Amino acid sequence: MTESFLPSLNGVTTSVCHVADQLRSRGHDAVIIAPRAREAMPDTYLGFPVHRITSLPFRQFDVGLPSAEIEQILADAAPDVVHVASPFVIGARGLRAAARLGLPTVAIFQTDMAGYVRHHTPGSAGRATASTTWRWIRRIHSWADLTLAPSSGALADLRAHGVPRTQLWGRGVDTSLFSPAWRADALTRALRRELAPDGERLIGYVGRLAPEKELERLAELADVPHTRLVIVGDGPSRLSVGELLTEAVAASPGRPNRPPVFLGSRTGADLARAYAALDLFVHTGTRETFGQTIQEAGASGVAVVAPRAGGPIDLVTEGQNGHLFDPDLPGSLREAVCRSLASPDHLSELGQRGLERVRDRSWAAVVDHLVEHYEAVAGQRLSAVA
Repeated sequence: MTESFLPSLNGVTTSVCHVADQLRSRGHDAVIIAPRAREAMPDTYLGFPVHRITSLPFRQFDVGLPSAEIEQILADAAPDVVHVASPFVIGARGLRAAARLGLPTVAIFQTDMAGYVRHHTPGSAGRATASTTWRWIRRIHSWADLTLAPSSGALADLRAHGVPRTQLWGRGVDTSLFSPAWRADALTRALRRELAPDGERLIGYVGRLAPEKELERLAELADVPHTRLVIVGDGPSRLSVGELLTEAVAASPGRPNRPPVFLGSRTGADLARAYAALDLFVHTGTRETFGQTIQEAGASGVAVVAPRAGGPIDLVTEGQNGHLFDPDLPGSLREAVCRSLASPDHLSELGQRGLERVRDRSWAAVVDHLVEHYEAVAGQRLSAVA
């Protein structure tokens, strides 16, 4: 059961799709419960039935409604375990329904909703709303037999807010797709010539363009000499971020860099080529529970700069596979980027260590660990019944 699924592209959807793929390869059966999309979508995924729950559009998302159909689907499927991805609305109803049906449950904490609320609501109102959101998160996850957090920071947050029965479960990366080998690809080389006709060093961001991603931080990099900003992704902040970064570059003293380029949303090989064309990947958000794009950049052999906050702390070791910046210190991001770009050898070494770091983080290995969690909660439920 997931709060987000295709055609929406985000971290929750990506994780659910990879888990489904790995479960299928092992011969397991699955049923997917997700919000109904605004456009017609297939009623299966990888051969698994997809049940679409009544939903309402909110911003760019389809938000599922907590209807009684969820309990009926679970009753008909009679699963061995219920996996609830990023529960908040339909996931909350699903956890309660599973409890009534006596079904074991594993909840995946993946979205820092309290942090997002705090970011979007300034002042005391934001603090109060974030506190209320954490109470709801604690209540939801208390209904699960086990809650899995993707990083040590997220795990600490859950425990600090009283969420019971928590453990760590990371995320995999598709090293068969994301690879330095794409640098030799003719289309990648053509993309790089187009983006950096004078040999500029390309500093890139990949992900959703939304306020909580804090892309305004990239304005610090507008005047880093002989560089160009490359933004991959789409979202509600596309126009505002475009205007901000374009103006920041144009206003730089001396001879300004080329204006930032927005490549839009990319998937598959096109996304892998975009990563491979970069010299440096910059992650800006401070409220990430993990940071999947950091792993994808690492698998592509690209050095990373990320905030010393949240999920990135587990993924980037200062001076090893990238550099961390202090999100509360103006100029820290720029300093970290300049340190990364200080020499071609240093940049190459960071990228190589990033690649080595993710070699064993395949989705196959990660889902093996997840299935162990499934078996543990199912066994505990059987023991309790016995």
